[in-house]
Amino acid sequence: MGAKRPRPVVLDAGALIAVDRADRRVIRLLELAQEIHVPAGALAQAWRNPARQVRLVRVLSSEGVVIHPLDAACARAAGQLCAATATTDVVDASVVLVARVVDGVTVTSDSDDLRRLDRGIDLVRC
Repeated sequence: MGAKRPRPVVLDAGALIAVDRADRRVIRLLELAQEIHVPAGALAQAWRNPARQVRLVRVLSSEGVVIHPLDAACARAAGQLCAATATTDVVDASVVLVARVVDGVTVTSDSDDLRRLDRGIDLVRC
């Protein structure tokens, strides 16, 4: 059997903030990632001042980074996931949905909330 292909990495707002704060562990993980996926809602939670968020701007501008829009279909799916799990954070729900679509490992500072939305989600805590 051949080597396993690395799984995509999904970043929530906490992971984006960790990048902005130069968290070495998160930065190293991203250096090893071939695909990085960022839900637009998570980006909105972390984005404040690009002139001061140089590391974050650099990562988001890198090749292999995909920003997933919170379009109408994703918004409806996030709302339905929140209803099914008795939660209210649609941004967290959108993170879970992106992770499902890309079969990714999610880097998060919010593991308890993401696990409420999907008990089987693969997480790396930052």
